[in-house]
Amino acid sequence: MLENLTQRLTGVIKTLRGQARLSEDNIQDALREVRLALIEADVALPVVKEFSVQVKQAALGQEVIGNLNPGQALIGVVHRELTRLMGEHNNALNLATVPPAVILMAGLQGAGKTTTSGKLAKLLHEQNKKKVLLVSCDIYRPAAIEQLRMLAQQLNIDFFSSNNTQKPLDIALAAHDFARKHHHDILIVDTAGRLAVDEAMMAEIKSLHAALKPIETLFVVDAMTGQDAANTAKAFGDALPLTGIILTKLDGDARGGAALSVRHITGKPIKFVGVSEKMNGLEAFHPERMASRVLGMGDVLSLIEDAQRNVDTVEAEKFAKKLKSGKGFDLNDFKSQIVQMRKMGGVTAMMDKLPAQLSKAAAGAKVDDKSINRTEGIINSMTPQERSKPEMIKASRKRRIAAGAGVQVMHVNQLLNQFEQTQKMMKMISGGGMAKMMQGMKGMMSGKR
Repeated sequence: MLENLTQRLTGVIKTLRGQARLSEDNIQDALREVRLALIEADVALPVVKEFSVQVKQAALGQEVIGNLNPGQALIGVVHRELTRLMGEHNNALNLATVPPAVILMAGLQGAGKTTTSGKLAKLLHEQNKKKVLLVSCDIYRPAAIEQLRMLAQQLNIDFFSSNNTQKPLDIALAAHDFARKHHHDILIVDTAGRLAVDEAMMAEIKSLHAALKPIETLFVVDAMTGQDAANTAKAFGDALPLTGIILTKLDGDARGGAALSVRHITGKPIKFVGVSEKMNGLEAFHPERMASRVLGMGDVLSLIEDAQRNVDTVEAEKFAKKLKSGKGFDLNDFKSQIVQMRKMGGVTAMMDKLPAQLSKAAAGAKVDDKSINRTEGIINSMTPQERSKPEMIKASRKRRIAAGAGVQVMHVNQLLNQFEQTQKMMKMISGGGMAKMMQGMKGMMSGKR
């Protein structure tokens, strides 16, 4: 997501290297490329025009300070303007009301509304420690109610049962009454979607809004629909008093213009973004962090937050104690690190938040979710003794392990080589030899050339 835009913008910045200051001429040339990059990313044309004007005004005559070159100075300007374009700061949910706080989910069919309802329920339950009730008022789409029921069951979230013979308004009011009587903090109402905006749909959701008086009315929109995402959001915003937007499928390979357009066109804040299909793949939207990612700087803060939320601290402490005691690093520990990585969304999600140079290095080393899954499969094919003592794995054992994992022997050899390098690093860390570890890494990298 946004990879092409990142490459284009960083390319523009490089062209300014070696120039003494930002002038009208070099800014004009750079902005021409920036406009093309934004248009290619499917950013709405009015947004492109205003953004270009703002960047030019902010950049003109700006002195290059200290060791910064003009390209770096322009990065600062573009980062600030991108952040402003997307809303400047995170807008959290407003739950300050007499329980249950009602969250009404609106959007077109296929945007991921039902799945997002489940993700939001999980996030509020785990991070905010709220008692959440889910209900579906979608009586039109086959199995829509059943889909949400199964999600609620999977997530261990309360679900209010309904069926497609009932009226949406009756379902919603009954669910609200149930939530109030059973002391739920939040009621999330999943509504019906259509393939396009129509009068019947708007009339129905308006009646639900009037009856429930939700504290939050969130429009769920597919980021892969490009400029149309912003236009559809505006149509809903004209009909309903929206309080925020959730952008789904931000992990897709679309051009990503919706993330930059929708806040400006609708005037409504983006509150959350869907970053993976997994149920923990919903994140609070931070404009300044997204701007950093667009400019290839990565999003290390979100990466740290992911680790704090998802990494098992008990297991991490056990691992640290084991290293400190000098008991060594074996393949069980190697697998444990893979499991922890998967909890954080997998390699792809982590690479997306790394600065561009580190992300490219990982991609060049062919580190991806597929290779990680294969590694785990190979370890699972080993006996407990082999995992504890990898040095005992010789030719015949390698053939058996490869057959059990459905891979070739060379993949087993690659894993063992990779493990051996990691083991050396872990020994250096446990011995306090951080400097030695850095030298070792340097040697490994030079050996690959």
